[in-house]
Amino acid sequence: MTASSDAQSPPPIAVFVSYSHKDEDLREELDVHLSNLKRQGRISAWNDRAIEAGTEWDADIKAKLETAGVILLLISPRFMASEYCYDIEMQRAMQRHEEGTARVIPIFLKPVDWKDTPFSKLAALPKDAKPITTWSNQDEAFLNVVQGIRRAVELLQAKK
Repeated sequence: MTASSDAQSPPPIAVFVSYSHKDEDLREELDVHLSNLKRQGRISAWNDRAIEAGTEWDADIKAKLETAGVILLLISPRFMASEYCYDIEMQRAMQRHEEGTARVIPIFLKPVDWKDTPFSKLAALPKDAKPITTWSNQDEAFLNVVQGIRRAVELLQAKK
C-alpha cells in the first residue's frame, strides 16, 4: 500500500450560495466554474434552487446556512435591496463568521455601494473587489473567484 492510498481525502466543504434571484444568470455561471472543485470532492455547493417541491423553503434555507463551512455572498445592487438576502442570510452569515463557525466570502457581481456594510471588512473576490461584470473577460473574473474559493477551502480542510 502506498502512502497516498493511506491518506484519506477530507470531506467536501459545504458551500452555501446567497444571491438575489435577479442575478440568477451570474449565479449559474459561477456554478459552472465551480464544477472542478465539486468533481474533485473539495466542495458541495448549495443554493435555494435545490429546494424540493413541498419543502418548507425558509426552514431549508436556514438549515443549510447553519451547516455550511463556506458562505458565498453574491453582491449586487439587487442583493443589497433584497430584505431576505441582506437582513436574514447575510446577517446570519456574518454572525457565523464572527463565531468562527463559517468562512464568509463576498463575491462582487456588479458595481454597488458596499461601504460600511457588515461584510466590508472581509477580503472579497474577484481581486481588488472588482465586480465580475466590469471585467473585459468575465471568464477570467470567474476563474479568479474560483481560485480564491479553492485557497479558502484548502486552508479550511488543512485545519480539520
